[in-house]
Amino acid sequence: MDWIETVIIAIVEGLTEFLPVSSTGHMIITQNLLGVESTPFVKAFTIIIQFGAILSVVCLYWKRFFRLNHEPAPEGSTPLQAFMHKWNFYWKLFIAFLPAVVFGFLGKMGGLIDRFLESVEVVAVMLVVGGIFMLFCDRLFNKGSEKTELTERRAFHIGLFQCIAMIPGVSRSMATIVGGMAQGLTRRAAAEFSFFLAVPTMAAATALDFLQLFFGDGADASWATSDNLLMLGLGCVVAFIVALLAMKWFVAFLTKYGFKAFGIYRIIVGSIIIYLLMTGHSLAMVD
Repeated sequence: MDWIETVIIAIVEGLTEFLPVSSTGHMIITQNLLGVESTPFVKAFTIIIQFGAILSVVCLYWKRFFRLNHEPAPEGSTPLQAFMHKWNFYWKLFIAFLPAVVFGFLGKMGGLIDRFLESVEVVAVMLVVGGIFMLFCDRLFNKGSEKTELTERRAFHIGLFQCIAMIPGVSRSMATIVGGMAQGLTRRAAAEFSFFLAVPTMAAATALDFLQLFFGDGADASWATSDNLLMLGLGCVVAFIVALLAMKWFVAFLTKYGFKAFGIYRIIVGSIIIYLLMTGHSLAMVD
């Protein structure tokens, strides 16, 4: 992977991380179009540069992300209940994050996630399936209310929805936003909680891949050249800048227009890839 390919993949990550189009799926497609070999470093690169997108959430929503509940706890609360009342936002974020920890660990240990990450076919099919669903999900779930409280139960259910996105092409953003809308949240509230939930989820995925690069089975530190480390740094910076811009645009667009346009886009892209694969064409622009 050269410097131009690094920037292109990072731009794709930043553009698609918070859009309901599957950032992982688009990076897999981009990697194939560029003819980039799927080495352990390249696989880890596509995960680690998500750190830049994490920082964009923290930067854009820092006043709301770094907050405690300063309202007095209900009368008669135990010390534990008072503590949980104060840290309420982070507690619900943790509950929503837990399902991804369990299913992610099982999928990673079984090698299922890594096998999916190499399959363009899976990405293409899930883009189409997800796109068809998105054509109708506004009618199904667009009944959210600003007064709907994000309870522990609702947070856990959103976390379960997030686990579906371990299949490349599904989109973590789509799964968690739809999960929030299914729990009665408005599109804006569901999208913003999806952004917040991305922080622990993507941070954990990034840390896990980084550790596996150094300490996993068959770990080989020979990849840690100055060029590769600079590529990781550049990828994070580019992903951060692009994700910051894309996220601000997405919230406004989703609130006003819903999912339909993204559904159409997914169906078109997925169908083109399926056609190319079925007719024996290579996705690589240069073989």
